[in-house]
Amino acid sequence: MTKEAYLQILSHFIPEENAVDATPFGNGHINDTLKITTASGTAEYILQRINHLIFTNVDMLQDNIRIVTSHIRKKLEERGETDIDRKVLTFLPAKDGRQYYYDGENYWRVCLMIPGSKSLEEITPELSYEAGKAFGDFQSMLADIPDGTLGETIPNFHNMEFRLQQFRDALKTDVAGRSDSVANLVDEIEKRAKAMCVQEELYREGKLKKRINHCDTKVNNILFDDISGKVLCVIDLDTVMPGYVLSDIGDFIRTGANTGAEDDADLNRVNVNMEIFKSYTRGYMETARSFLTPTEICLLPYGGRLLTYMQAVRFFTDYINGDTYYKIHHPEHNLQRTKAQFKLLQSLEEHAAEMDSFMNEWL
Repeated sequence: MTKEAYLQILSHFIPEENAVDATPFGNGHINDTLKITTASGTAEYILQRINHLIFTNVDMLQDNIRIVTSHIRKKLEERGETDIDRKVLTFLPAKDGRQYYYDGENYWRVCLMIPGSKSLEEITPELSYEAGKAFGDFQSMLADIPDGTLGETIPNFHNMEFRLQQFRDALKTDVAGRSDSVANLVDEIEKRAKAMCVQEELYREGKLKKRINHCDTKVNNILFDDISGKVLCVIDLDTVMPGYVLSDIGDFIRTGANTGAEDDADLNRVNVNMEIFKSYTRGYMETARSFLTPTEICLLPYGGRLLTYMQAVRFFTDYINGDTYYKIHHPEHNLQRTKAQFKLLQSLEEHAAEMDSFMNEWL
């Protein structure tokens, strides 16, 4: 699409003004994101094309986001916070009143860009602590949203039983003819399968409840103040939905506490960084402790193992299916990702006793 086409789409959200530029923004893998700059400089906008192949119910998606941002804004007001417009995302309704604009082929949304903000990619213990506080506070502010208010924007997103069924279905069909060559890795996945379905079992037994989670707790999903470096707000709200608290701490451990890359070809570089784990957990517990049950606290380190195992299964499933979901950069990319995630899982298993002991501080 041309710059002019993007600016024309923007006109469905804001009064006619002299928007002068539309440039790609950020490094997200799902939606197409552009930064819109205006000649007046009074406001900048983020324009996104929603990937409706993944988020198939756009009405639900945008309604979830409206509810969540409104709820956070109310909580911040009750706290007496200042500069609230920089501490929660502001999405603009389209001129027809909907939370998005549909052009006949694609769905679009617009939010205000938060001035004086930045996102970060590097992980340090200090930054991990701040991230833990930010995501814990995010969950805490949403903890009193009544059950049934939000829908699942991606059904069964962090349901391990569902992911294992997808994996086993892929093995049965074996459309790419790859299963025989990875039989040993299949055995390792199956060997852990029962132990990795604990959260679903506990939920059925009434021992674990569903809460509102972010479900994509990477440090680059937090905005920081350009000058002070303090946390402003949590962003990327597409996967905010009901689930288990293990998801949010688990996914940060999987991504932030990994000494290697998610798809590292050198498995010797892949291990868990315990200092990052402890820093994030301290920050998280500082803001999330008030609503967590003892069962949830005990299971938080398990959440790291679970989400790492889950992502290994998801990459592995896509490899068996012939690479139909994740973008790949070479034919064995999904297998490489699987092996890197499995190596991290092994490291987390080796440190499980130490991580579990660390949680005793809050019991």
